Parts: sequence; structure tokens; C-alpha cells
Amino acid sequence: MPCRLGTTSYIIPDDILPNLRFLADRVDDVELVLFESDEYSNLPAKADVVEMAKIADDNGLTFTVHLPLDAWPGSVDENVRKHSMEKWFRVMDLMESLEPFGWIVHLNDAPRNGHRALADWQDQCGKSLDNLTMRMDPFLLCIETLGYDYNRVWPMVEDKKCPVCLDIGHLVVNGYDVAGYCDAWLKHTRVLHVHGVNQAGRDHVDLSHLDSELLRYLLMNIENEKGEPKVMTLEIFSRKDFEKSIDVMKRLLHEE
Repeated sequence: MPCRLGTTSYIIPDDILPNLRFLADRVDDVELVLFESDEYSNLPAKADVVEMAKIADDNGLTFTVHLPLDAWPGSVDENVRKHSMEKWFRVMDLMESLEPFGWIVHLNDAPRNGHRALADWQDQCGKSLDNLTMRMDPFLLCIETLGYDYNRVWPMVEDKKCPVCLDIGHLVVNGYDVAGYCDAWLKHTRVLHVHGVNQAGRDHVDLSHLDSELLRYLLMNIENEKGEPKVMTLEIFSRKDFEKSIDVMKRLLHEE
């Protein structure tokens, strides 16, 4: 592999620690998928975080931490935006001792129409990135490609000196030019998310549903990109999808 290979913390139907023990000798990195809301939270206890660090040290693992999705950093309601920042900061305070390879950030809820609405959302996202970069090294804040044109956020991402989280599955399912995105942003990318998109349009499935030529193209370009180390995360959520995806990667690398 020309980069570190990872997957998510939900491969077997169990909590995070059993998943880490299962994955410890199978991958180089684990994406910790964390949730926190009024209805549900999976944030680990401090003692569990200590155990997570031990598993990582014993096995050479790194972590990427996916900050909670139910946050609205671009909300024009300043109270909502600040509440979202507080939620992310609580996660950072808890997980910072793991020295994550990267923090995965979603700039959610981009408006579909209206220049004024877009400008207001961008201004609020800029405030949120300012808050984050005051709290954390901007080099670790990976701003993910979502369902909207990444040009909407790239100027602020570049200005704040944050890297990109290039989600290939999101690009495929939304019909974007993957090669064009790679040409534009791979050199700025710290973390890639790869997953298949099945015939029903469902993403986050195994890599047999991702064009093998596209996957080969990604690996070749990562190999040619001599910048900072990267993590490629198989962003899937079952053992079956994980094992199928690993088989796809092995076949592809064997062909190379």
C-alpha cells in the first residue's frame, strides 16, 4: 500500500473496544465514528480511551476521529453554531490523548439556492473553522467532500491551512468527476474515504461495487504523490463488507 490502510470502528456488531481488538492486526488506522446527541451517545469513558491508546501502541495503530455528524457549523443561528462547536470540543477534549492522525470535519447543510444564503453559510463555516484552528493544529483538521461542490468551501479550507478528506464514495454517488477532484485536491488530501456504491445507489458498501480502474487510479496517484503520509479508510460498517473489500485490495495489489 502506498498509504496507511484503515477502516471504521464498527466492523463487528459490538462496541468500539472489541472492534479495535478485532482490527488491531488487520489495518494500520481505525476511524473512530463518534455520535453525541440528546438521544444517543457512544463517546467512550476515559478509562476506555486509555485502553484504546494501549491497543494502538501495542499494534502500531493510528486513529482518525470522525467528529459527530449532528452538528451545524454553518448555521446562521449563532446559538446552534456555538452549540455545535461545544459538542466537537467535548469530543476533542476526550480523544486528544490518542494523538489522532486527523479529525474528520463535516461542513454540513450547505444551502441549495440563493447567493445570500450561501454567503451567510460560508461566513458561519469560516467562524467555525476559526474556532477549530484556535483549538487544534489546522494540519489535522480534514474537511470532507460531501454532496455539494467542494469549490464552495475550498477557499476557506485553503485559507485556514486545513487538509482535505477526499471521500471517493461521496463523489461517485453524487456524480462528480473523481479524476477532476483528484487533480485539484489530492495533493492537499490527508485522509481518503473509499467505499462502493451499489446498483440501488446505496454507498458505504464493499469495494466490489467501486470501479477497479478507479481504485487502481487512486493508488497510482497516491504512489506518485510524494507529499505527506495519507490514510485510506475503507468506510464500511460490517465484517462481510470489510473482508470483501480487503480481498479486492489484495487482488489489485497482487496485479500491480
